[in-house]
Amino acid sequence: MGADEEERQSPSRKRERGEEPADGAAEKRPRAADESEGASLLGLANYADEEEEERGAPRGHANGRPREEEEEEGEDEEDEEEEDERRAPERRPRQVELRRDCPYLDTVNRQVLDFDFEKFCSISLSNLNVYACLVCGKYYQGRGLKSHAYTHSLEAGHHVFINLQTEKVYCLPDGYEINDPSLEDIRHVLNPRFAREQVKILDKNKQWSRALDGSNYLPGMVGLNNIKETDFVNVTIQSLMRITPLRNFFLIPENYQHSKSPLVHRFGELTRKIWHARNFKGQVSPHEFLQAVMKASEKKFQIGVQSDPVEFMSWLLNTLHAKLRSSKKKNRSIIYDCFQGELEVVKEIHRKHLVDDEQNGEAGSQVETTSDGMVTQTSRVPFLMLGLDLPPPPLFKDAMEKNIIPQVPLFNILKKFDGETVTEVVRPSIARMRYRVIRLPKYMILHMRRFTKNNFFVEKNPTLVNFPVKNLELKDYIPLPKPKENEKLRSKYDLIANIVHDGKPGEGCYRVFVQRKSEEAWYEMQDLHVTETLPQMVALSEAYMQIYEQHE
Repeated sequence: MGADEEERQSPSRKRERGEEPADGAAEKRPRAADESEGASLLGLANYADEEEEERGAPRGHANGRPREEEEEEGEDEEDEEEEDERRAPERRPRQVELRRDCPYLDTVNRQVLDFDFEKFCSISLSNLNVYACLVCGKYYQGRGLKSHAYTHSLEAGHHVFINLQTEKVYCLPDGYEINDPSLEDIRHVLNPRFAREQVKILDKNKQWSRALDGSNYLPGMVGLNNIKETDFVNVTIQSLMRITPLRNFFLIPENYQHSKSPLVHRFGELTRKIWHARNFKGQVSPHEFLQAVMKASEKKFQIGVQSDPVEFMSWLLNTLHAKLRSSKKKNRSIIYDCFQGELEVVKEIHRKHLVDDEQNGEAGSQVETTSDGMVTQTSRVPFLMLGLDLPPPPLFKDAMEKNIIPQVPLFNILKKFDGETVTEVVRPSIARMRYRVIRLPKYMILHMRRFTKNNFFVEKNPTLVNFPVKNLELKDYIPLPKPKENEKLRSKYDLIANIVHDGKPGEGCYRVFVQRKSEEAWYEMQDLHVTETLPQMVALSEAYMQIYEQHE
């Protein structure tokens, strides 16, 4: 480091001793002489000039102002430079040398690199112009003189830094840019990229990937860190990663460039990291996505507070849809294309409650009045998720003094949507409802209502639901509308994700069973634990939320 300092300071010392001509004379020298100097001094010369300007300013009084004023101004300029280095080119253009060879490349330690966390400087906590030290993995701001990264390079002797925004790699304190193909794998982990051809064949890939620690992982089947009671987020993300069109949409950032929402971009980044085949680790931390969720939901969902995956799924899908829809197609987005179906809702209500309902915004439906004072309203309602009611568990124990855990076939609880079964509701007013599915979505989300709240506590219904893992044929159980002339009725579904709740209500934890399409194998995922399981085990669990995929 001492030799570097001497090289950097030597031009100014020579000028002070009169051994080298002044600035004006130096500019008049032929250009060839400059270039004949060692290429390695190109980057350093710029830094020497900057240093000389900063050292020379307080010394001279050419402008006739007192030293104190000049020192205050210098301090202000330093503060500005630290606050936002990106303004520097306006004041003083910096020529950065590009070099292929760097003697410090062997100090890069890939084991400590983790780009899953928020891109904030570890000292100033600013997110502007942040660099990661490729030797220790810490984040620092800036690379100019007096910046945190520059100081760290001198104090710790760490020299290789990557800009987390531009992905350019620099050697500090020398300041030159490193252009070396061996750093490409780091850029790919920082910002995974997918070509459209790669995306199309993802579901055919059976190849395992190898992490730096020697462990193997399947792209798309990686564990997610539970940062603190965030398993409700993890199971939701793992379920959504099985939705092929949704995943393919988010793997290519150009698809959602128009959106300014951080939530959309963080979800896209997380999708690319989960499906990336060249990760350094066999797991991913959804830290940045969780920060975006906390901000977008105004802390309705936050780290350290257990929440319901059904509520979170509903909020996430509606928020992503709102942020993704373009002005040209008013209400279209990849979310609605995948999940939106339509119900016909027939509501029988007493005439005296009708005024209240009209004030609640249900005036747009067809209304018929019957002789006994009942009013029938018929309306079409879009849905993203269907809620299924479980039969109440038995109150009494059997002869063995144990509660019998009842079982119910999925088809029994699906009858709610056959257009004939009456469901009685109390809120917002007492009414009798009948539901009929008139348009099926490509991906159907079913939610078993296991938790009921009363005035005192939350109760969990332990009833097991018997459901088919493959070939759920809806038309056998609920009447469906006739398809248009050229279309075929597609009412057959396969299960692709099954979220399960274990434990007591309000405590407990969530896990998810998901299907890997390339091998048609089932995996059980609970935070970082990913294990292959039998399809029979999927059907034995207390299902809470399921996603079914329509047959092509």
